[in-house]
Amino acid sequence: FRLALIQLHVSAVKSDNLQRACGLVREASAKGAKLVALPECFNSPYGTQYFKDYAEKIPGESTQKLSEVAKECSIYLIGGSIPEEDGGKLYNTCTVFGPDGALLAKHRKVHLFDINVPGKIQFKESETLSPGNSFSMFDTPYCKVGLGICYDMRFAEMAQIYGQKGCQLLIYPGAFNMTTGPAHWELLQRGRAVDNQLYVATVSPARDEKASYVAWGHSTVVNPWGEVIAKAGAEETVVYTDIDLKKLAEIREQIPILSQKRCDLYGVEMKK
Repeated sequence: FRLALIQLHVSAVKSDNLQRACGLVREASAKGAKLVALPECFNSPYGTQYFKDYAEKIPGESTQKLSEVAKECSIYLIGGSIPEEDGGKLYNTCTVFGPDGALLAKHRKVHLFDINVPGKIQFKESETLSPGNSFSMFDTPYCKVGLGICYDMRFAEMAQIYGQKGCQLLIYPGAFNMTTGPAHWELLQRGRAVDNQLYVATVSPARDEKASYVAWGHSTVVNPWGEVIAKAGAEETVVYTDIDLKKLAEIREQIPILSQKRCDLYGVEMKK
């Protein structure tokens, strides 16, 4: 099946972001994509100073638009993420809609991005956001898909549990920056893919040098062999790739790590 990653240029005008995102979703659907994914914080600038002003309830304006365009195009739409307000708390939240427009999954970013690299970048999502507390998976006629958001990708245990639960594709809307992007963006994706013998796709906003937080870009798809099979540059674009589940099955048969794990010696478990 065909997967499309929309590397959107995100502006400060929410209505423009929504309109352009929906237009690119329609374009991807017209080119045969069955699963379409948007980037992290696709409807607002990324930054702790923006989350409160742009936050919405779910359902709300942005998710209603996503539901409508998923139904119109009869696709599975991974709605990147938006700042969500619920019960006085803010979350970084990804919604997924099916071909009938129904909400299939809602993933709140589990691991908040609090880092300090002296002389390069300091950022604390926890100043404004609360963490999610659950894994998020959804079924399609093609395969089971696991969700994470950006920093979630650094935590190998999360991907391993998705693999144990039968996911064959992991999708991470993410906005790595100009420090962590060149160092770890591709490396982490390849690691998650080869460790668990599944496909990993990441969806970044396009790079905007004038933004307060500059995203690395380079939305990417990695196959279960750890090979990069599709990759964007820094600009706004749509990346297409065909996900070959037969290849996944062949790799797992050739190197059967999933059946050869020593579960009598170690294990990773989902607690809730």
